[in-house]
Amino acid sequence: MDEREWMAERFEEHRTHLRAVAYRMLGSVSEADDAVQEAWLRLSRSDAREIENMGGWLTTVVGRVCLNMLRSRGARREDPLEVHVPEPIVSREDGLDPEHEALLADSVGLALLVVLETLSPAERLAFVLHDIFSVPFDEIGPMVDRSPAAARQLASRARRRVQGEAPAPDPDLGRQREVVDAFFAAAREGDFDALVAVLDPDVVLRSDGGTARPGATHVVRGAEAVGRRAMTFARLSPFVRPALVNGAAGVVVAPRGRPFSVMAFTVRDGKIVAIDGLADPERLKEIDLTVLDD
Repeated sequence: MDEREWMAERFEEHRTHLRAVAYRMLGSVSEADDAVQEAWLRLSRSDAREIENMGGWLTTVVGRVCLNMLRSRGARREDPLEVHVPEPIVSREDGLDPEHEALLADSVGLALLVVLETLSPAERLAFVLHDIFSVPFDEIGPMVDRSPAAARQLASRARRRVQGEAPAPDPDLGRQREVVDAFFAAAREGDFDALVAVLDPDVVLRSDGGTARPGATHVVRGAEAVGRRAMTFARLSPFVRPALVNGAAGVVVAPRGRPFSVMAFTVRDGKIVAIDGLADPERLKEIDLTVLDD
């Protein structure tokens, strides 16, 4: 085996982990793959035999690449978006395929990614690498040009935001589905009281329509306000297809077979605490929904 083949084998051992890191950092599968490819290019230009901890080295490289991509993304945005729903990973209701399962290991619901979008790039890096992947602050600090103590503070601020706005969902998928089904049944029947009954009092609805559907971009908070908005879903009920969205109960709304929106639900203690919807037609085109085909 020559040097490049040996290097490629070592890299492939870590690819799944690196994609998982990059997806949490960037909220986009395609951008995550770009970051992982960049890590491979940097490795191929390095003396791999001198790298003592290949996994740690590659994680650091991917972290730095993602940090630069986030900073570049922020610099390109002229106007802050009211809400940006990252790229959802849609799977059949009966289970994740192996590739998606690996990418979503350790639970990365859409609500979590939405909250991560509100963090600064440095906060996001510190939280993702430390809290999700257990990278020590001694290694995170130099990535963001901070001391380990300052990196710890970045992660702490991010953690408070995440805990306050992206609570962990109930682990029982069957129970999640029952609550989501009850939500759509109440909307379809126009039963406002039943609708509010499945919503947490502090529920938040976030919808991203992109530039093509600015009217579909909004944040609505509170059970009654979300319930009133949800009553408008009744006309879409015949086109709702159950799916897993980032491993949790969700739906794809597809009138005449054309995706209109992907909706993810966070269910906690039997109530819906968050609804995150992507209704941007341009970005919906990029999502592989063929997995839902019979």
